[in-house]
Amino acid sequence: MNSPSHVFDQAVSLRPVIGGVFSGQTSPAYQNMVGPFGGVTGATLLNAVLSHDELLGEPVSLTVHFAAPIAEGEFEARARPIRTNRSSQHWFAELVQGAEVVAFATAVTAKGRDTWSTTDASFPEAPAAEEVEQTPMRQGAPVWTRCYDMRFIEGALGGQPSENHPSESLLWMRDEPPRPLDYLSLAALCDVFFPRIYIRRPKLVPIGTVALTTYFHADAEQLRQLGTAHVLGHARGLHFGKGFFDQSAEVWSADGRLLATSHQVVYFKE
Repeated sequence: MNSPSHVFDQAVSLRPVIGGVFSGQTSPAYQNMVGPFGGVTGATLLNAVLSHDELLGEPVSLTVHFAAPIAEGEFEARARPIRTNRSSQHWFAELVQGAEVVAFATAVTAKGRDTWSTTDASFPEAPAAEEVEQTPMRQGAPVWTRCYDMRFIEGALGGQPSENHPSESLLWMRDEPPRPLDYLSLAALCDVFFPRIYIRRPKLVPIGTVALTTYFHADAEQLRQLGTAHVLGHARGLHFGKGFFDQSAEVWSADGRLLATSHQVVYFKE
């Protein structure tokens, strides 16, 4: 983890209690419309896995289920390996308040190997981050948005929909204040993308993420080399209907490396 003085590290910090059980507390800096920003909740559950004494390897995937509203205050994070193989490990983690599980996750970690590699996804065309001004957040935006430097090229909240894909967003982003990238902050960045239904049509309705899966394509050393540089985020919605929609996203380094991909399903109410 980075400096404990950074607001993000304070938000995801955990104190060991006993064998795979940790205590933590929600952060006022990452409050969302209801409860904390989901990206920080996911990063906290991942932190429980990465802080476990039996950890093997580095994160490959993380799937977070948001089961109930998370109240402000203390919580307990529990993580346990449910299967350990020669080079990979499967995990279950849960966030508990009182007697209730409010969020839970499955994760896979593994020891990486040098193998054939290629990327079929295309790096989006975009001006350099330095050429794009930081986008001011609209009045009434959730508190957590202040914790990110977001520089929209297209698809900003309240902006004009893209001609090619009306739920598409492309933006440079990083922690605010700047913080060196690692798995925890990358996991949170994969949820920075506003709900696509708000980009697709100019109408605010109650929403809530049901499940968010993130796949990590970079190792810890590759992330370390990026330091505090902006990363390029690209998101779009896929289908809206019957009270749910899904959206996918990619996170790229400025030199065209795919760092992570994510997919989430979101509940909405008319």
